Amino acid sequence: MNFFTKIDIPAADFKIDYTSRLAFFGSCFADNISALFAERKFNVLANPFGTVYNPVSLASQIKAIADGKVFGEEDVFQDTRCDRLWHCWDAHSSLSSTTKEECIGKLNAAATQARDFLQKANVIFITLGSAFVYYLKDSGKPVANCHRQDPSQFERKLISVDEAAEAIQRIVTLLRDMNRDARIVFTVSPIRHLGDGAHGNNLSKATVLLAINKEIATSPLAPRNDNASRASAGVYSRICETQQSCASRNDTVDYFPSYEIVMDELRDYRFYSDDMIHLSKTAEEYIFERMVETYCDSATRENMAKVEKFLKTANHRIQDENSPATQELKKKLATQATELEKQIAGLKLG
Repeated sequence: MNFFTKIDIPAADFKIDYTSRLAFFGSCFADNISALFAERKFNVLANPFGTVYNPVSLASQIKAIADGKVFGEEDVFQDTRCDRLWHCWDAHSSLSSTTKEECIGKLNAAATQARDFLQKANVIFITLGSAFVYYLKDSGKPVANCHRQDPSQFERKLISVDEAAEAIQRIVTLLRDMNRDARIVFTVSPIRHLGDGAHGNNLSKATVLLAINKEIATSPLAPRNDNASRASAGVYSRICETQQSCASRNDTVDYFPSYEIVMDELRDYRFYSDDMIHLSKTAEEYIFERMVETYCDSATRENMAKVEKFLKTANHRIQDENSPATQELKKKLATQATELEKQIAGLKLG
């Protein structure tokens, strides 16, 4: 008897290796998965404006990057209620600062870094976590972060599938304008937003799942394929290149079933952290392994094992920095690092 439901994920028709430039946008789940790639020394850009959960706010961030927006005084505000920090409605508090000038500087540096990276990115992973959007009442502007401001300033709305799909389409179009060659992979965060209520969370997740499916099925930038409908059913869906409507492989949008893996494979609270909402390290590592199986060939997986073995030794805690044994170990590691970088194209251990 089989007591385990495993999601079938065919190998992708494109591959990631150490020469790949990987960009990650979206929820904290995107931060966690990107960190696992970065720990293994892949070339990664993760959430330059900080975590963002809904497609409307993410579309605003991507537009700022694509347009080469220069942030100025009109884009920031000072918190006069609590810490008096300067914030931006389109960015996480990690870009906030004690001075207006520093906050603006952080925003412009993040936008420039992101644009430069995205123009040469090979794969762009986008993780959507919610279909609830907060809007400023006085202007109707969607915000990526409320920065603990007075709740009366905001209107909270569960956007429709069509509204979410329109935002996703804007994201894809903007990314394509910057880089026609990058593959775009959507996924839905498996982390539940129970602040929305259990039912509200399910409606929210269903909305983004259906919106992603709608974009994949109808976007003029991607070939149309009946298999796209499988995404909303929780099965891996990839827009194939087999139809004549597909001009090139670069016009494909993919879906990776992170949400489905947790809901169907890891349906046990032992795969959650102490708050019973966020995922445990074990669960994140498992999803990462499934991604590696999907997007990395055997040669890259072997190279990853070599890098992990090297890093395990290199990160070993040293008791005496000045001992002869420590100095000998450092020389040995430097030699091994040089050899690995020669063996594995694109690897940078420094």
